[in-house]
Amino acid sequence: MEINDLTPAETRVWRAFASGTLVDFRVADDEDPADGAAWGPERTVRASVLRALLLDGPQEDGRVATLSVAGARVTGRLDLQYATVDHPVHLRHCHFEEEPRFFAARLRELNLSESVLPGMISHAVRVEGVLRLTRARFGGMVRLAGAEVTGSLYLEGTRIDAPDTDGPVLQLNQAVLGADLWAPGLRAGGEVRLTGARIAGTVNLTDAALGRPGGTALLAETLAAEADVLLRHADVRGRLELRGARIPGRLDLSHARLANPGGTAIRASSCVIGEIWLREGPVVQGALNLRRTQVDVLFLQPEVVPDLVRLNDLTYTALIPHEPAERRLPMLEQGDSYLPFLYEQLTAAYRRIGDDDAARLVQLAKQRRRRRTLPWYGRLWGHLQDVTVGYGFRPVRAGGWLLSLLAAGALAYGLHHPPALKPDEAPEFNPVFYTLDLLLPVISFGQETAFAPEGWYQTLSYLLVVTGWILATTVITGLTRTVSRQ
Repeated sequence: MEINDLTPAETRVWRAFASGTLVDFRVADDEDPADGAAWGPERTVRASVLRALLLDGPQEDGRVATLSVAGARVTGRLDLQYATVDHPVHLRHCHFEEEPRFFAARLRELNLSESVLPGMISHAVRVEGVLRLTRARFGGMVRLAGAEVTGSLYLEGTRIDAPDTDGPVLQLNQAVLGADLWAPGLRAGGEVRLTGARIAGTVNLTDAALGRPGGTALLAETLAAEADVLLRHADVRGRLELRGARIPGRLDLSHARLANPGGTAIRASSCVIGEIWLREGPVVQGALNLRRTQVDVLFLQPEVVPDLVRLNDLTYTALIPHEPAERRLPMLEQGDSYLPFLYEQLTAAYRRIGDDDAARLVQLAKQRRRRRTLPWYGRLWGHLQDVTVGYGFRPVRAGGWLLSLLAAGALAYGLHHPPALKPDEAPEFNPVFYTLDLLLPVISFGQETAFAPEGWYQTLSYLLVVTGWILATTVITGLTRTVSRQ
């Protein structure tokens, strides 16, 4: 392209390229690039001119040639498919009439911050530095599937609206980032896809608004982030899909609004995550699915937990904050299936912090939940164990029953002394110690062997012997558990 074919605006850009000087067409710092369609020829640059500069522009010894333009209206399509561009590209606050194409291009640096674009096609692009789309506004899909960025990808405050698109509005599947995905305040009116992405740093979606009601708002299956995934204060309308993700740091959903009524709000199954924080927000609307996931620290506030929770084979080391067992148990008792592993996990979490009372309550709840799976005779026996000794986890109750039976037996035999087997050799009858002889299977006071009740009183003695064995064994077992844990 000859310099004589250029407009005055294009001439300014052409001459500034070799020295890397910024060409700023803006007349005010607060002007809106969305109004760029009305900008006149004094700030209009053809995309073909920009392409010619980037592929074969003038060079200047001792200077780094850079395309640095602000506030321009770019007409035509900036097509750099398969191109190799060795110069930084800065097109900030610009208005693009057509979506640029960077498919399979090799770029040194790309900055389209604060610009307005109808979309962006950049599959398999490779950027040797950073890719900045900060506060850019897109009217269509942003396609970065398979992109490789050696630095960070900046999407802070970026807005993507693609009302005519059924698929994802932001594609980052299989992308590889050498640093962070920095996207606090991202606004996406459709699915954001991060499937199989590899992020060497943090995925920051703090304050993001992701909306695809009834569908998947964030699809991040098999995502691998080497630090944290932050969704603090995020507003996610649709499913948050993280199946198979690997996050050694923290999945932080603090203060987030997560809503997918009638479906799954969070699916983080088969994941390996350092910490999951779900706290200080409204109740999750939709199911919470953490099946087969491994977590070191599960920060889960009961006030946030939804009505439907799927925790099959979830393993965790610590459960915080410390809450009474009564507040944790409801999330284990949903559904028709009895899953003993869930109770064992919660029991272990309480025992690790030394709360044995809560651990016993969880084990008691486990037995009661199991009872519902038994046939009628098993349920009947279970109810009897529960009422009498709390399945062995309430030995004090067994002691209370022993005292009650002792009082009843002492009263019955005090009113009606059983006859002595050998009146000349029998000791003086004592109804209290006689009842203790019947109830306590080990200790003998010499009363039981000396007297022989008759009729109904003999039946009572048999009943006291049987219940005494059961209750005494329960008390000893409960005390043994306590001593062994200490």
